[in-house]
Formats: sequence, structure tokens, C-alpha cells
Amino acid sequence: MALELLRREGQLSLSVACRLLGHSRQAYYQRQARALEQKELADRAVELVEQIRLQMPRLGTRKLYYLLQEQLEVGRDKLFAILRERGLLIKPRKSYHKTTNSKHWMKKHKNLVEGLKIERPEQVWAADITYIPTREGHSYLSLVTDAYSKKIMGYHLSEDLRAEGPLQALKMAVGQNRYQFNLIHHSDRGLPYCSEEYQQLLTAAQIRPSMTQKYDPYQNAVAERVNGILKDEFALERGFAHHLEAVAVIRESVGIYNRQRPHLSCHYLTPEQMHRQEKLKVIQWKKKTSNTEVLEVSN
Repeated sequence: MALELLRREGQLSLSVACRLLGHSRQAYYQRQARALEQKELADRAVELVEQIRLQMPRLGTRKLYYLLQEQLEVGRDKLFAILRERGLLIKPRKSYHKTTNSKHWMKKHKNLVEGLKIERPEQVWAADITYIPTREGHSYLSLVTDAYSKKIMGYHLSEDLRAEGPLQALKMAVGQNRYQFNLIHHSDRGLPYCSEEYQQLLTAAQIRPSMTQKYDPYQNAVAERVNGILKDEFALERGFAHHLEAVAVIRESVGIYNRQRPHLSCHYLTPEQMHRQEKLKVIQWKKKTSNTEVLEVSN
């Protein structure tokens, strides 16, 4: 390495440097050509990754490889190595902001999904609320997600935590209900979900209510995970200038999420693709600890 540096600084000729290093000039040029070729392959891979991350800023490498494998000239492990070298692997973020007020007098329903095997679309919808920061203060994103396909069936961004936001999200979801199966709606025990208007809409749509028995994110894991994907991978936590800007970005993000983002648990199908069929079993994933993706979370 020192001899190479001296040659570059003009203190040694190429012939002398090669002789001291024990290499021929031909081997030197071949090594330089291979290094240049590898750099060009890496540059092309990064360019393709950056094109996708314009829409999905924090999409993980496994899903990037699945989307790009026909265009890439490197394998999956090499793509990991390239992104690691360029500082482009995704570090998972953990944040917690409680939006649930379950201390109220309204009726709460028992948990109908504990131990239930999810086998088809529109068997269970999971509802949750998460906060979105803006310079004007927090807005609140209500989501209704299909537990089988991970498709966001309904959403609404509100400027407060009143029942209207979740109610609008549920109305959108009901409007997209395509199977008319025996459907369960699962949520926490928060005031918006226990409200008379919300429960009346569930009854009118013939949807059975189910609720967590205590505040535990794992009792509504699908909803919590989809919240996290939107906020993390689509960079919704970066904050917005105002509420209307957030509304526009979330509308676009939900569309991309439903129609373009593959899910590992859905056999790399998008939520929309997974929702249009009911034969595949949802894959259960364990936490990844391999050397190739210790920074990234699979979903």
C-alpha cells in the first residue's frame, strides 16, 4: 500500500513499483480494470436504489433487491455490501407516543382475535391512531388495515383526537370492502373506537368489534407495524410545514405503500396484490440477526 502511494505521488515509476510489489504490469492493469468495473457496478446499483428511495426513502435492502433483481448486475449479498459501504443501510427507529385514552365510561368489547389464525383478506381489520408532527402541532393519522394482506383499507388525518378521524377512516374502509365476509374490527380501547357513532357504523356494516384488553402494542401488532412502516420508511416523522401538506404526502404514501411496496410476510406481494387473492398463507417472520442485515427489520 505504501509503495502504491509512493507511485501515485511520482516518487516511483510503475515498473519499479510493480517489481517491488512482486506483480507484473499486466496484473496491475488487470487489477485496476477490475476495481473500475466493480465501482461502476456499485454506482449503477446505488443509482437504482436511490430512484426507488425517492418514493420509499427507507425501504430495506431485501425488498430493494426483490424489486431490482432483474436490473441489478450484483447478487443480494453484494448489494448489502455496497449499501453498507456507502452508508445506505437502514437503521431501525423505535419511537413510542401513546394516543390511547381508555379511561372512560363507554362500553369496551372483548378480544376476539387472540389466538385467531389469519387466513384470508377481510377476516380481521386492525385500527389504530398515530401522531404526525407538523409545525402547527401534532396531527393524528387514523388507519384501518387488513390483517391478512396488510392493505390500508381506510385512513384519515385529523388535527385532533376526536372520533371524527377514525370514523372517516372506517367509512373509507367499508367503502372498499370487496369480500363481504364475516369481518372483525380490532382496535385498542380508546374513546374514538368506543364512541356511539363508531359502534353504530360497525353495526350497520355487520362488522364485529374486538378490543385489546389492556394497552399492549403486541395485542394490535399489525396496526402498530403498519403505522411504523409509514412513519419510518416514508419519512412521515420528519415533520411538515402544516396540516394540509401532511394530508397530501400521506395520500401519496398510502398509494405507494398499497400498490408498490412488497411485504416479506406476503411472499413479496404488494398489499394490493395480496388482497386480491386468498390462497397464500401469511409468512411469520422471526427477528433477523444475520450479519447481512443486522441493521434492518423485515416486513
